[in-house]
Amino acid sequence: MGPTKRKLEAGNENARPEKKQRPRSSSTIQPTILKGEEPSFPRGGASILTPLEQKQIQIQAKQDVLFEQSTGTKAPRNEFQDEENDEDLPEQPNPLVGKTKRKPRSKEKKGAKNAPVEELAVRIEGLSYKRLVPGSIVLGQVSQINRYDIALCLPNNLTGYVPLSSISVELTKKMEILGAAKDEPEEEVIDAQLDTQKLFYIGQYLRAYVTSTQHEEASGAKGKRHIELSIDPRQTNSGLTKADHVKNNMVQASLLSVEDHGLVMDVGLADAGVRGFMSSKELGPNIDLATVEEGSVHLCLVLGKSSNGNTIKLSADPQKIGNIKKGNYLTDAPTVDSFLPGTAVDVLISDVTASGIAGKIMGLLDVTADLIHSGAASSGKDLANKYTIGSKTQARIICTFPTAEKKKLGISFQDHIMYWRPKTTSLASAAENTLPTQLLPISATVEDARILKVEPGVALLVDVGIKGVRGYVHISKISDGKIETLSESTGRYKVGSVHKARIIGYNSIDGLFIVSMEPKVIDQPFLRMEDVKVGQLVKGSVEKVMVGGNGVSGVVVNIAEGITGLVPDTHLADIHLQHPEKKFREGTLVTARVLSTHPEKRQIRLTLKKTLVNSEAEPWTSYNNLKTGLQAPGTIVNVLPTGAVVQFYGSVRGFLPVSEMSESYIQDPKQHFRIGQVVNVHIVSVDPAEQRMIVSCKDLSVFGAAQQEALKDLEPGDSVTGNVTEKTNDEIVVELEPSHLKATLPIEHLADGSIQKCASVAKKIRVGQVLKDLVLLCKQEAKRIVRLTSKPSLVKAARKGTLLKAFDNVVEGSEVQGFVNNITPTGVFVQFAGELTALLLKRHITDDAIQLPEFGMRRNQSVTARVLSIDHGQRRFLLTLKPLPDKQSRSGETEAVGRYDRALTNPVDEVSLNIDDFTLGKLTKAKIVSIKETQMNVQMADAVQGRIDVSEVFDSWEDIKDRKHPLRKFNTKQILPVRILGMHDSRNHRFLPITHRGRAPVFELTAKPSNLTSGELDILTIDKVEVGSNWLAFVNNVSNDCLWVNLSPNVRGRIRAMDVSEDVSKLKDLAKNFPVGSVLRAKVLKVDIENNRLDLSARTGAFSNPVTLNDLSEGTILPGRVTKVTDRQVMVQLSETLSAPVHLVDIADDYEKAYPSTYQKNQMLRVCVTGVDIPNKKITLSTRPSKVMSSSLPVRDPDIISVSQLHVNDIRRGFIKNVADNGIFVSLASNVTAFIRVTDLSDDFLKDWKSCFAIDQLVEGKVITVDPMLNHVQMSLKKSHLEHDYKPPLKFSDVKVGQIVTGKVRKVEDFGVFVVVDDSANVSGLCHRTKMSDQPGADPKKLYEEGDAVQAKILRINKEKKQISFGLKASYFSKAQQRSAPELPKISDEDTSENDELNAEGGGVALDDDSNAENDLSSVNGIDIDNVTDTDSDVEMNGVGDLGKELTVEEDGVAATANNFQGLTTGGFDWNGGVSGAGDGGAQSETDVETSQPKKKKRRKAEIKVDKTGDLDANGPQSVADFERLLLGQPNSSILWLSYMAFQLQLSEFAKAREIAERALKTINMREENEKMNVWIALLNLENTYGSDESLEEAFKRACQYNDSQEIHERLVSIYIQSGKNSKADELFQATLKKHGQSPDLYINYATFLMTTMAASDRARALLPRAMQALPQHTHLALTSKFAQLEFNSPNGDPERGRTIFETLLSQWPKRLDLWNVLLDLEIKQGDQAVIRRSFERVTTSGLHMKPQKAKFFFKKWLEYEGKAGDSKSQERVKALAAEYVRAQGKQGAAE
Repeated sequence: MGPTKRKLEAGNENARPEKKQRPRSSSTIQPTILKGEEPSFPRGGASILTPLEQKQIQIQAKQDVLFEQSTGTKAPRNEFQDEENDEDLPEQPNPLVGKTKRKPRSKEKKGAKNAPVEELAVRIEGLSYKRLVPGSIVLGQVSQINRYDIALCLPNNLTGYVPLSSISVELTKKMEILGAAKDEPEEEVIDAQLDTQKLFYIGQYLRAYVTSTQHEEASGAKGKRHIELSIDPRQTNSGLTKADHVKNNMVQASLLSVEDHGLVMDVGLADAGVRGFMSSKELGPNIDLATVEEGSVHLCLVLGKSSNGNTIKLSADPQKIGNIKKGNYLTDAPTVDSFLPGTAVDVLISDVTASGIAGKIMGLLDVTADLIHSGAASSGKDLANKYTIGSKTQARIICTFPTAEKKKLGISFQDHIMYWRPKTTSLASAAENTLPTQLLPISATVEDARILKVEPGVALLVDVGIKGVRGYVHISKISDGKIETLSESTGRYKVGSVHKARIIGYNSIDGLFIVSMEPKVIDQPFLRMEDVKVGQLVKGSVEKVMVGGNGVSGVVVNIAEGITGLVPDTHLADIHLQHPEKKFREGTLVTARVLSTHPEKRQIRLTLKKTLVNSEAEPWTSYNNLKTGLQAPGTIVNVLPTGAVVQFYGSVRGFLPVSEMSESYIQDPKQHFRIGQVVNVHIVSVDPAEQRMIVSCKDLSVFGAAQQEALKDLEPGDSVTGNVTEKTNDEIVVELEPSHLKATLPIEHLADGSIQKCASVAKKIRVGQVLKDLVLLCKQEAKRIVRLTSKPSLVKAARKGTLLKAFDNVVEGSEVQGFVNNITPTGVFVQFAGELTALLLKRHITDDAIQLPEFGMRRNQSVTARVLSIDHGQRRFLLTLKPLPDKQSRSGETEAVGRYDRALTNPVDEVSLNIDDFTLGKLTKAKIVSIKETQMNVQMADAVQGRIDVSEVFDSWEDIKDRKHPLRKFNTKQILPVRILGMHDSRNHRFLPITHRGRAPVFELTAKPSNLTSGELDILTIDKVEVGSNWLAFVNNVSNDCLWVNLSPNVRGRIRAMDVSEDVSKLKDLAKNFPVGSVLRAKVLKVDIENNRLDLSARTGAFSNPVTLNDLSEGTILPGRVTKVTDRQVMVQLSETLSAPVHLVDIADDYEKAYPSTYQKNQMLRVCVTGVDIPNKKITLSTRPSKVMSSSLPVRDPDIISVSQLHVNDIRRGFIKNVADNGIFVSLASNVTAFIRVTDLSDDFLKDWKSCFAIDQLVEGKVITVDPMLNHVQMSLKKSHLEHDYKPPLKFSDVKVGQIVTGKVRKVEDFGVFVVVDDSANVSGLCHRTKMSDQPGADPKKLYEEGDAVQAKILRINKEKKQISFGLKASYFSKAQQRSAPELPKISDEDTSENDELNAEGGGVALDDDSNAENDLSSVNGIDIDNVTDTDSDVEMNGVGDLGKELTVEEDGVAATANNFQGLTTGGFDWNGGVSGAGDGGAQSETDVETSQPKKKKRRKAEIKVDKTGDLDANGPQSVADFERLLLGQPNSSILWLSYMAFQLQLSEFAKAREIAERALKTINMREENEKMNVWIALLNLENTYGSDESLEEAFKRACQYNDSQEIHERLVSIYIQSGKNSKADELFQATLKKHGQSPDLYINYATFLMTTMAASDRARALLPRAMQALPQHTHLALTSKFAQLEFNSPNGDPERGRTIFETLLSQWPKRLDLWNVLLDLEIKQGDQAVIRRSFERVTTSGLHMKPQKAKFFFKKWLEYEGKAGDSKSQERVKALAAEYVRAQGKQGAAE
């Protein structure tokens, strides 16, 4: 319903009666006209009218009744107004659209009571505050992002605000979590968690739901109107159903989570199963996927749905949303509720007027566009010329009118809304992206604003000088007074008139500037807080005096309408006011200066200090505008012992050091300065980049321009004269003449002698005395510091000119004078003039002085020494106090030098006469003396040596025949033509210029043919090397990750290992394939002249240049270097800037062979690029043979590129990626992850299912669901899905009374136990305590525990209640067992404990639980052997007797180490150096030899209890502070300490990681032995990887002192093996055996290491006799058995030798059947059927007088083997032998 009209005067005959206004609802919205409609005739006679047409007829009938009761029509009014002054506006004529008169009937009845009524037409109206009611939905654009709300521009100059609580459900939950925290979070934490700047961006389009409209009452003024909005999808999408989400519709969605390939969105539907999905490519250019936050809201375009309709595909790309020309608008919808603001639609124009356009959508829904959004306001063109009635065009919905009698929507034809982009300054070109506010900012004044259009009684449209954007002046903003009328042709404000105006706002939705012509607004100094500039003078009045606990805390000053600033108490005056409230009363006019502004916080800080307000200095508001020497006043905000912090304007601060506070000495700054004090300072230094500044209070006039020039002219070593002005205990202050510069002369620099002598000289000096012959030691111009000396030794050296002033003046062997600057335990630092410093090492001090404290020296003591050596590269030199070599040796040197000065002896070229003839570029000859890999040493004459580098021999690649040894073509004593390049420094192996000739020069020569024939010699230097150029590179050194090569004697470069060759096989051994001296053709990749670095590449393929992300594509194969190996992936470096992981699923074609540990650090390998994500800078690699080479091997687990390759019922394998509460996630490929629900994990009931699965575990499952759109895959691990012959689980209907079943105890109660049947669909029942035992009064809790395996008989079944009663009495099963008829003889179960022992230790199958008839040994051919008695009662299967141990077979322990030794686990000792869990449970491997002991239930290791109060975010600790916080709650957690160490190692902070380990050892409680052990092992690993041999040895010794020495030895051996240091492991093994030689396991592990890893079989076998001598006799049997097993299991062993050892053991212990069991298992693994059958036959028929129980075990094991490897005949033979054994036993029993 439109707004209520004013009642007209009663005297007007055309007056209309007042229409009763319908009350508005603040919460309900008019329902859609399609709801609640039902056909009139349910069957057969349905109406031909649609429900919409029926509803329209009903509405029309109601309106007809209303019109029949009235005598006139409603007066039209202009709808283009803000309605701010509706009460004062006259009604404007505006005829109804589509107004027609109803024709009277031809034969109308006479005297009809009702006159003809006009048909109601669509009213063109725009949005206004009065029409905006709760429930309205509008399109808005983000105009301002505040701390606690978001401002949205709405149509028709309206602005709404969205509070944080009305954004999304996700954000609200985050706020609730922060609010519910026990400790109230800090403000910075809240801002980081709820950063609105990350959720939205300026100009973003959003759909808003109006929640309330209200007036904010203000005293003395008209209240402001406040519109509160919500952008929660639950409200903005109200009315939309699942069916309404059709293609090209617009829906608002909030971000739920960020997945690998896109975003999961909440569309606000009640059905939680319906979700939106947005691909990462659909975010658009304004949103970065890396910064997107959960809870952010986006208005999206619907692209489609998934097949089941539960996933809606969305796009937030503005280009795609605005691409209407390609049909991205809604053309069809199931209901009219689908049309909501933001949706582009096709509109049929029904009427065009001067004030707007009316039309219909789909011929049913009315829409209107007012003057602004029809485009008439911005273009000024006639709408009738642009739009014709009956034509179709596209528009976008911008608002709804819930109060309208008939459903109606507001639309917009403006280009920036249509094409979903910001309004630009030019309508002609969309490419121009200049925003209007960039050219004409808000608060700007327009001198000539020309009126373009007048809306009578409403507003003006003016030209503000910006092309394409106009200004809108409301009638209330035209003048300070009231404007009665507006006319286009008359009056002051007619079309074409020009006025002065001011921009007061901009509405991005309307695309109009909001303009005011009021003089009071134009003259106002500030309209917004943003207009106030820092440092600006402002005038205002005191609005409020703020009083706190300590009195007046500040004054609030009003500087403009609605703009106030705060004056802190420290800025009220230059002095401290006792009663500020008396001076600053409300209304007092003041002049202030702006200190700082924070528009986002709505804060302005002012100062009333007269010193600052009246200062004429330019305010310092930015570091960039400051330079040294500038002066300005500032305020002290902090006083420190070292100085004071001075605040200026904005964020500019400076530090005032104590030394710059005054010319006089200041001890305590707080005695002279206070906070709030204004000081005049000048800039000493400023660093804009670091935002640091040093200021000074010293008077600049004291140190003026003349003094500065004089200071610059002074040089160290100058002799000066000064007048003493001040004298202290430590120094004398001197004023130099004639410059009047201040200088200091330390007391200890007055004489060369002792301190007492210096003090004596100082006593004679008086203030005012003139001191001559002073020498300038050093100066610091920045601090204006000059230091002098009057030491006679230094003064004398300065006069002679020998006082050192610079490094270039140092001459080796010369005598120099200086003074001691510092003394350390290793030497003395001696200083000279100009702060030049040399080092006097301890060994170069005289022997007498070394014995004295501090070498008998003190600081500032005079020193006379000689220059021992000079390092020109590091620019440093050494001194010595010891005498140089004696005269005889020196004379020898002189003779040698003289020999060079004399004529050459036997010159090779026979031309040169003197050594000086050998000049740069000279052609001569040289004789080869020796040939090395990288050089040839030559002789040019007697005692004159030369060197030819290999890089100076060959001109081209073709000249080199032997590329690995290029110099082999030359011979010694061969004479070569050469040319002199320079000199060679043989000590530092450096190339030097020809001028650097020492006592025994070595000439650098070239033998290149091109250099010999060229005129001018061009010596190659690094600055002449260009990127991309090709060179011959000669290998100079080989390291693990690169080759160091020479291009010339003085140009050295590096070739990374991955850039050496395309052939990866050559890269595995760089030293072998590219030895020192070999040559490569290399291309320059990078030149760093400053650091003298050169990077090259020897690859000639497509990747000869540095590999970048853009160079890679899927399928590219290239070499890489392994940089890190973890349990889950292998990190591979492709170039200097690119690294990528190889995940488990990409390592091998068979996942069972996917072991990352097979790779080692720095190993070179070939990888294939399988995925490149350039926006996210991610690369996925693969080392599968099928990818990196032409492999014909079968691919067990094919690579999966996308989910579309998977199909339902596919069987796939993968690695568990995560174990969650609702299931597990399995990685099938690098980008494909499958989900397995808990219900699909197993057919059996798993009580603790998480313990059955671990991360990186290999599983196999069947695909049961595939959704390519969502990239979702669901699998099942149930055997029923995987196995074709799977037997379905037992159901309740399958069980019968009397049936015997096996099961597990689920629960134990006082009245009985609950039993779950095995292999059933959770079929369970109760066994009452009376049916539990044949003995009365049995206690269930003493007999059974949860999880016990039992055999039960079904006694009763209650099918109605589905209850089963079980019986567990032993008497229930005797007859049942007799009725069973298996195929093999059943042997009595007398010695069950021994049988169990054999089953468990020997690898056999337990007989008691086996119900399979084929494997039962109860009878053969009807012969019952159950009652056969054991006559050999004296023979017990105790095995070894005193040995106390049984022999068992080692299954795969050694085999697993064949190719990659991963270590052994013995007695809780983990050879990998990790924390072994074996020590907790005491469990040994299957090969352990142990006594027959009752089995103990395994106790689960107690879980580490984490103090959840110290939990951090889901990402875990990310900084040092996070770790330190966690350690406060868990100081004894070794896992946390080790994580902390790993964190520091990732930062390459090795020293800090070592410190953390030491902290852990001191912090962890001494009772936590395991935790301390973990840290010790980590420390050993750290020293092994990053430390030296010395540091590792020290840590090892300490660990042995504090822990079990043997265990530490074994752990270090493990670390050596894991890191590939096998030789060190071997040495430590030997040392451990000498120290702890009484451990059998140690011998076994050493033998395993030698035979498997070192392939030293002979050494391993030699350990056995050594062990037999060292160990007690009772261990010999087990030890010998282990060594025999090693021969079978090791790839370097000899099975025949193992058989021989076993035969020896069996001959000594013939009754040890467990030895036979071990041998049989080993033979079965070998696979020789003849040997296996012969062994079985020996053990069963050799007359060992076995008990029936043992015979049963071996016969059953033989039958199982024949069932797998044999045929029916072999099985029959076994059964026959078993029957023969039974008969023999029966005869023997009868005979006895």
